[in-house]
Amino acid sequence: MKGKHRIIVSTKRLKYDFELRRNLTIIRGDSATGKTTLVDMIREYVNNPSGTPVELVCDKKCYVLEGSLWKGQLGEISDSIVFIDEGNEFIRTEEFAGTIQKTDNYYVIVSRESLPTLPYSVEEIYGIRTSGKYGTLKQIYHEFYRLYGTNAYQREIMPEVIITEDSNSGYQFFKQICRENQLECETMNGKSNIFHYLNAHKDEKILVIADGAAFGSEMDRVQKLISDRKNMALYLPESFEWLILSSGILKKSTVMAVLHTPYDYVESEKYFSWERFFTAILINETKDTYLAYLKRKLNPVYLNDSAKEAILSQMTKIRLDWKINDQ
Repeated sequence: MKGKHRIIVSTKRLKYDFELRRNLTIIRGDSATGKTTLVDMIREYVNNPSGTPVELVCDKKCYVLEGSLWKGQLGEISDSIVFIDEGNEFIRTEEFAGTIQKTDNYYVIVSRESLPTLPYSVEEIYGIRTSGKYGTLKQIYHEFYRLYGTNAYQREIMPEVIITEDSNSGYQFFKQICRENQLECETMNGKSNIFHYLNAHKDEKILVIADGAAFGSEMDRVQKLISDRKNMALYLPESFEWLILSSGILKKSTVMAVLHTPYDYVESEKYFSWERFFTAILINETKDTYLAYLKRKLNPVYLNDSAKEAILSQMTKIRLDWKINDQ
C-alpha cells in the first residue's frame, strides 16, 4: 500500500477524522482521551456494518487486530488499515515487527509505551484531543495532533560535540565537517544509546543528528531529557540520504517530486521505513555516476565544498563553523 488515506469514523455523538500517510502511526496519550473509543468504534463497524450506528468512510478496508491469534488473523489481511489497541503485548515483540514488515498494510497502534522494535517516524506520533469544531451539532469531534515533529528541538545552537546514531555515510560526512571546524564527532552505534550519552554529558553543547523517519521510539525520553536544556538540540531529517536528496545536488525534477509527496511513492511492503526508501532512491539515482552513493562508505565527492555547502544549508538553525570564524 502507498498513498495518503483519510479515515472518518463517526456516530451521532462522536466523530474522528484523520489522515494516514505512512505504514506506521502511533497514538499516545493518557486515559479518557478517546484512543480506545476509536478502536472500539472501528471494531463495532467491522463486526456488524449494517447493524451499528457507527459509520466508517475510507478508501481502504479497516480491521482491528488483537489477541493471541493475531498472526493468523493478519495472514488474512492485505492492502488494508489495521488498528491495534494498547494491551496487546504482541506489539512489543520482534515477531510482530518481523511479521508486519512483510505485509502491504498500514498500521495504527495505540500505545503509551515506546516500541523500540518498530521504525516509526517522529512525525507520526499523535495524541487525540477534543475540538469544538462540531460543537453546535452536539457532536464531539476528536482530532489528531502531532506530539513531535522533525523540527521540534532543532533550536539554535553552536555545538561543541555532534553525535550520530550510526557509523555509516552520515557519520563519515559529519566527522569530516567536525574535523574541519575543530569539533568533536562521535557515533552512538544505535539510536538507543543516544539517551544514555546525553544523560552522561549534561553540561556539554551537543547536537544530535538522527534519522527522524525511525527515531520515534526514542523521542519521548530524549525530549524529556533535553526539553529545558538550551545546550542540547536535535536535528532529525528523515535520513542522511533525504538530506542529500533535498540539497539539490542531483538536480533532478523527478527527485524533487518524490520529496514533495513521498507517501505517493513508498510501497509499505517493500520499505518498512522511509529511511530505507530514501536510501534506495539515492543509490538508484546516482548509480554509475560520479555521485554514486554507498550506505557504508561515503563517496568523497560529497565532501567537495559545493556539496558540503548544499547539504549543510538544510540545517538552518545550527552553526558548525563558529569556533573557527570567531577566533
